[in-house]
Amino acid sequence: MQEITHILLDMDGTLLDLYFDDYFWGQHVPAKYAEKHSISFGSAKEILYAKYKSHEKTLNWCDIDFWSRELYLDIPSLKEEIDHLIDVHPHVFDFLNLMREQGKKIFLLTNAHFKAVEIKFRKTQIGDYFDEVLSSFTVGHPKEHLDFWHKAEARLQFDKKRSLFIDDTEDVLKTARDYGIRHLLFKAKASSMSEPKKTEHFPVIHDFRELMEE
Repeated sequence: MQEITHILLDMDGTLLDLYFDDYFWGQHVPAKYAEKHSISFGSAKEILYAKYKSHEKTLNWCDIDFWSRELYLDIPSLKEEIDHLIDVHPHVFDFLNLMREQGKKIFLLTNAHFKAVEIKFRKTQIGDYFDEVLSSFTVGHPKEHLDFWHKAEARLQFDKKRSLFIDDTEDVLKTARDYGIRHLLFKAKASSMSEPKKTEHFPVIHDFRELMEE
C-alpha cells in the first residue's frame, strides 16, 4: 500500500452490498412487470432475464432510463421503494477514512447510471469520501471497454503504475489489467446473501478489513 497513490473503486458489489441490485432486478422489477401485464411472476422473470441478457456489457445494461422506456416502468421510483435495502459493506468507511488519512486520492469508477448513483449516495452518504466520481455514462463506454480506461486516466490523472483498482467483476478487472493498472483486487463477497465469487486470475479480498491489517 505504501507505493500506491490512487485508490480506484467500483461501487455495486465492491463498496455496496449487491443484494439490493440482485433483489431489485431479480424480484422487485419482475413482480411489478407481472402486475402491469397481468402475467405470472415466473413468466415475467423469463421475459425480463432474456431482455437483461441481450444488453450485457453495454451501457444499456446499467441505464435505468433505458429500462424505464423498455419496460414501461418508472425504474428510479421503484428503486426508491426499496432503498432500505441499500447498504454499505462492512469496514468500507474505515478503509476509506484510512486511505484519506494516508493522503491517497480516492476515485469511484462505476458503470452505474447517474440517477442510481444519486439514490445510493443519498441513502449511504458514501459520496463524501471520493475526490471524484466517474460514471461510464460520462465516458460513453462501460468499464469492460479499454476506451473507458483511456478516458478515465485522461480525466482523473491517476498513475496506473501506482494505482489500486478493486472490483467484483472479473471481466472489468481483466480490461483494467490489459490497460496497465498494476494493482488489482477481486472483491469476492459482493452480496451479503450469496456465496463469495471465485477467480483464478486475481488476488482476492472478502472484506476491506483485510487491507487494513497489512
